[in-house]
Amino acid sequence: MMDQFNRAKKEQPDALLFFRMGDFYELFGQDAQIAGKELGIAVTSRAKGADALPMAGVPVKSMEGYLLRLVRKGHKVAICEQMSDPRTTKGIVDRAIVRVVTAGTLTEESALESNSNNYLASLYPQDGKVGLAWVDLSTGRFQVSEVPAAKALDELNRIAPAELLWAEEFGNDHPELAAALIKEIGPALSERAAWRFSRDTALRALHEQFQVKSLEGYGLEDDSAVVPAAGALIEYLEETQRGRCEHILSIETTDHNQWMTLDRATRSCLELCVTQRDGHRAGSLLSVIDQTLTPMGGRLQREWLLAPLREVEAILYRQRGVAEMVDHPFLREDVRALLREVLDIERLVAKISTGRATPRDLLGLASSLAIVAPLRERTEGVYSKAWGSLYERLDPLKDLVQELQQTLVDSPPTSMRDGGLIRKGVSAELDELRQIAGDGKAWMARFQAEEIERTGMSNLKIGYTAVFGYYLEVPRGQVDRVPETYIRKQTLKNAERYITPELKEFEDKVLKAEERSKDLEYDMFLILREKAAAAVPRILATARALAECDVLSGLAETAALGRYAAPEINNGATIDIREGRHPVIEAILEGEPFVPNDTLLDQTNHRVGLITGPNMAGKSTYIRQTALIVLLAQIGSFVPAQEATIGVVDRIFTRLGSADDLSRGASTFMVEMIEIANILNNAKQSSLVILDEVGRGTSTYDGLALAWAIVEHLHDTAHARTLFATHYHQLTELADSRKGVHNLNIAVREKGDEIVFLHKIVAGGTDRSYGIQVARLAGVPKGLVQRAKEILGELEAHPTAAGNEDTSTIKTPTGGLQLALFEGLGTPQEPTKPSVVEERVRELELDHMTPWQAMETLRELKSKLNSTKD
Repeated sequence: MMDQFNRAKKEQPDALLFFRMGDFYELFGQDAQIAGKELGIAVTSRAKGADALPMAGVPVKSMEGYLLRLVRKGHKVAICEQMSDPRTTKGIVDRAIVRVVTAGTLTEESALESNSNNYLASLYPQDGKVGLAWVDLSTGRFQVSEVPAAKALDELNRIAPAELLWAEEFGNDHPELAAALIKEIGPALSERAAWRFSRDTALRALHEQFQVKSLEGYGLEDDSAVVPAAGALIEYLEETQRGRCEHILSIETTDHNQWMTLDRATRSCLELCVTQRDGHRAGSLLSVIDQTLTPMGGRLQREWLLAPLREVEAILYRQRGVAEMVDHPFLREDVRALLREVLDIERLVAKISTGRATPRDLLGLASSLAIVAPLRERTEGVYSKAWGSLYERLDPLKDLVQELQQTLVDSPPTSMRDGGLIRKGVSAELDELRQIAGDGKAWMARFQAEEIERTGMSNLKIGYTAVFGYYLEVPRGQVDRVPETYIRKQTLKNAERYITPELKEFEDKVLKAEERSKDLEYDMFLILREKAAAAVPRILATARALAECDVLSGLAETAALGRYAAPEINNGATIDIREGRHPVIEAILEGEPFVPNDTLLDQTNHRVGLITGPNMAGKSTYIRQTALIVLLAQIGSFVPAQEATIGVVDRIFTRLGSADDLSRGASTFMVEMIEIANILNNAKQSSLVILDEVGRGTSTYDGLALAWAIVEHLHDTAHARTLFATHYHQLTELADSRKGVHNLNIAVREKGDEIVFLHKIVAGGTDRSYGIQVARLAGVPKGLVQRAKEILGELEAHPTAAGNEDTSTIKTPTGGLQLALFEGLGTPQEPTKPSVVEERVRELELDHMTPWQAMETLRELKSKLNSTKD
């Protein structure tokens, strides 16, 4: 047996080997020690001293949980199964590795989120481009794309693979991209030998997988950068799954130019799928708009949200499908009622194709497909192209559904080998075997009564054990009455057990019938599963059509519940939103009124909108809602507005909020400038730029100068439609020198020292920030607020010629002059340039620092102070 283990381990040396031994998976040697540490399970040994071999085990029934824990910790796990029945095998049972489980090849339901994909991806650089391939093994969907090298990171961020394959020399040849992938995506990286990415190897793997002689039918040329990436991925799947994945049926060739580009910063700032605060789905845009009812629909909704369309006709194709359901609420209700009965067909198909589907899975498939016929009837005649196409693609598969439902019992057992799977009347042979086995109980009762009467042993009874089979048990006090035909089989403390020729003959007949019955049921189930596997292409096509039905009707439900409007979509330069609302905040308010606002951006008088005003008034909400409305419009959704015209955007750029990146040694301001550089280098006339408080991470003059220059560049050079929220009221002067800059501010109602934020965007700039009033509203101590008002009065009374405030005349609360922090006690000196430590303190974003980061920063400041003294 250990020879089997050693051979299997040699076959897969990079994986922990789960070696099946009866009811346990055993691990040996170093594998056992790793598993013991990672899983917290006992590690034992069969021998002592130098011959000791560490071993650990996990029960077969609970293996899945242990497996997932190891994979999530970055380990690969090879499953080595028993390939023959130990009950009928003489000698050592045959064993073989049946699959290798990695982060990107997980198919266990407990490990996967129903509304998210689990992608395995592969990349290959070639002549300034990068070929990408990615697959979700749990659904069989396989996609490829060729992108410019500069966009590879953005595209992989969108895909978000759980595992990424690259050639072993990739990190050396492309260090910057490799480092960015490791840091920003963080998937399990699997380096593969370079020959696995060779074009000949890749083409051979792809031709065999899809049973074709050319890839031209998928829109791929043999010399494409996609081919090595796709071929290496297929070859990896064949290796880990120990064979061809039958449910991967086609290659979807995608063009990145058909989608709006959303980089990692934008997806994070706009909180499309998770929030920045805690990384949870609740509070994200997806949590608000996702009204899908099926797992396939949930995954497709997320995919649409992360890849808004750029082609007007493609957007309108979806939008008209949504409109159809909005305009016909009873139809929408009927469609959604049917979709509620649908299980995860795509993942059921994966289990069927890999031979892991149970009878319950087949019944789940049948019940899900059973709604297709009534769904087609209900949507027949719907006029939009989207629903017309879906009607044609929905295949009821009536013959398969009927056979599955008429063959399998309504509630089959979890075990596939213990019988009870097949309905009565399906097989005459099976019914006869069941009759024989069923008659056994009546025969035993009759035989026991006859023997009691014949022998006079009133306490005689018939029993059964797996070791001895059927027997007659006689109490020790009645043993003297046992007939000579009884054959002693076992002696107990208070009884003797016997068999008779007649009983043995009955046993052979009944047990053979039971065993044959179970084998026959299992064989019939396997035939059913093979029939379902043969229909996989039709099933998957229907599953994907159902997903689209779900998303379109779900977006219609969102529109109806939220009073959304259908936007006008065109290729113009105007974004005109009337009474727009922030979809997430409006949902959180739960019925409380949300103040709507208009937005107008174009390439004439409204290219750049500068929004000034106090914190808490709604500047950030306003600029974010504009971006979200544009994005929703371009996925084909209705939008939270009274009406809207959206000139299609090719890319949304955002710079919102701030945080240090200590892992790269980058301060808040450095992170901000890196993101701003990306925007300025890539934004163009068809882009939408959303900026919030740019420049606040440095000194006032530096920040103002940078913000001013950034606005000039976006207006004069990039010509990008821009919303720029700022506290630098001086920027409002740009509207005097540039036709396309227009000023906006947040309306505030003042009553003495009290202020009320009206959250309404109005034309014009403002030079008031209401910082002290905001501090009071935030709960800052009253004494401190009063002191701040006194200091503000002094500053406003003594402005300097340069425009900044003169702090030399600020009086202390007792009437004396306020000394500067680093000023000596001698003669007052002219203001000096702030020290390095002062500048660093001003840069700190305390709200975004962990205790550990604060301690490290304090240590840094102390070090700088000490070096200054030296």
